[in-house]
Amino acid sequence: MKTFAKAMLAATLTISPLIATMAEAAPQHRTTTVVRDRGDGRTVVTTRTTARDWRPGQRFERRYAPNYRRVTEYRTYRLRAPQRGFYWARSGRDAVLVRPNGTIAEVRRGAFR
Repeated sequence: MKTFAKAMLAATLTISPLIATMAEAAPQHRTTTVVRDRGDGRTVVTTRTTARDWRPGQRFERRYAPNYRRVTEYRTYRLRAPQRGFYWARSGRDAVLVRPNGTIAEVRRGAFR
């Protein structure tokens, strides 16, 4: 019985990091649903996608960026001038510096108010 318990403990300790890694790799699709009951019998349901948490090195896809716009007047938002081929993009309230190959070089959180 002791050997069985030791084998189960070893298997659990071996598999648990793999399960945690798979959970981290799950796609991040977050939506917020607000349901308001109005006094006149109608119900208002508002669904919106929450802002994505961008990190340097990730691939930037504008379809996942809420309120996406290319920022041409970067000095207005106190952003440094992008290098040749790079560009600043707006994603929610964050400014994202995108490389020519589509990966993220820098993220400025809360650049837009």
